[in-house]
Amino acid sequence: MAHQSTQKPDVTLYLVTDSTGLEESQFLQKVESACRGGITLLQLREKERSGREYLELAQKTKAITDAYGIPLLIDDRVDIALAADAAGVHLGQSDLPLWAARKLLGPHKILGATAKTVEQALKAQEEGADYLGVGAIFPTTTKVVTVLTKVETLAEICKTVSIPVVAIGGLNAQRLSVLEQVPVAGVSVVSAIMKAPDPEQAAKELKERVLELRRGCGR
Repeated sequence: MAHQSTQKPDVTLYLVTDSTGLEESQFLQKVESACRGGITLLQLREKERSGREYLELAQKTKAITDAYGIPLLIDDRVDIALAADAAGVHLGQSDLPLWAARKLLGPHKILGATAKTVEQALKAQEEGADYLGVGAIFPTTTKVVTVLTKVETLAEICKTVSIPVVAIGGLNAQRLSVLEQVPVAGVSVVSAIMKAPDPEQAAKELKERVLELRRGCGR
């Protein structure tokens, strides 16, 4: 069994980026606005870039997240995460196996995993994941192919594993009510912040709602 990291990530409000259609300067401005608004974790997700471009963007993004004390995770790419000295990596079901990623990352980096079933969640925990992203709760507008996860499954995963669980997929401030009474540790969003006219304000409102949800569950 692989061990969890020595870091305990705060997953309250977890932003996954989407740079589609944005100039680099606009993208970095949005990242900074979201950091000011109170996101607690940021995942840089770039499906289309070359390794070199991904690394360059990771370094620029990290300069911002570091200034706000927010851990930066890299989607899919353990090599980019290590080269940029990011806080860790997030892996999907078709990416490098978690045990292999943990071996490369060592004991101090954050390792996140996507899980859609209780079985996947338990396996990810066993292989050293520090938190789980569970979803999609709603259909999403991102380019990633999504399979919907029932709220009941999300609740069951929360109760089964001992690591933090984050709800992902098409969530925004209006839709968070579906998570009432589900003991999630946090919520992950893309469009609700990246496409908001004011990412800082959107992050503030979302964070307040997530904290309310957690209080409602006695967390």
